[in-house]
Formats: sequence, C-alpha cells, structure tokens
Amino acid sequence: MSTPAQPATPIPSGLKVCTSVPELLMLLEFVFGGLVWILVASSRVPFPPNQGWVMFVSVFCFVITTLLLILYMAGVQKSSSAWNAVDVFYHLIAAIFYLSIAVLEADDTRFRFSFAPPQFAKIYKINIAASVFAFLATLIYTIHAILSILRWKSASS
Repeated sequence: MSTPAQPATPIPSGLKVCTSVPELLMLLEFVFGGLVWILVASSRVPFPPNQGWVMFVSVFCFVITTLLLILYMAGVQKSSSAWNAVDVFYHLIAAIFYLSIAVLEADDTRFRFSFAPPQFAKIYKINIAASVFAFLATLIYTIHAILSILRWKSASS
C-alpha cells in the first residue's frame, strides 16, 4: 500500500526557512530593499511623485517580505498548498515593481544631476547607490520568483 504523495519541495517551516535556497534569498531581499529605502529617504526629492513610488515599493516589499518570512517560520504554509502560488505571485510582482523603481531611480539620478553643481556630489552618489541596490533587489526578487515557480511546478506535478 502506498502513502499519499507529498509535495516534492514544499516551502519549509521553522528555522529551515533560513537554510533553504529560495527563502534564504529573503534575507538578501531585506538587505537590498532596506538599503534602497534608507538611501532614497536620505536623498533630495526633486520629483516627489517618483520618489513616492520608489518609497512605496521599497517599504511595501520590505513589509510583505517580513510578513511572509514570519508566516513561513510559523508553518502557516503547511495548512494549504496555495502558499506556493502566493510565493510565486508575490515575488513576480515584487520583481516587476523593483524593476520599475530601479529604472525610475536611475533615470531620475541621471536627469537630476546632469547640470548639478559640485556640492551635490554626495547626494548624487547616494542616488547612484540607491539605483544599484534597486537593480540588485530586482535581480534577487527575480531569482526567487524563478525558483518559486520551479518549486510550484514540481509540487503540482
């Protein structure tokens, strides 16, 4: 007699969340997302709507990533197989959002300081760093989304 099939690679729970490959990327998402948030908050705001979108995305993704990590550590994902879909959907949306803010921040930085006086060099460097970390966060969220899609696909087959 065979036992019911378990999902091939479920989302881990407890401290195993900090050792599995896709969820381990959440720690990098915290670091890079937090750096984007801090750097953008400490820079000048010549385009408030753009700055608002960048801040919204970085804070939103930071909070949701924190919430997901806490829920995964608590083992909530064992109650339903829909958590694989939630993980995929969130990381795809986060990757798209971060790509939008990375491009926006890079363009604003280029435009903002094309004719800036030398005293704005420090602010310029802060905005360049924010752009770089936004692109790195985009990469990490994209990798996490791809690994989550592969896990979801293998769990559903």
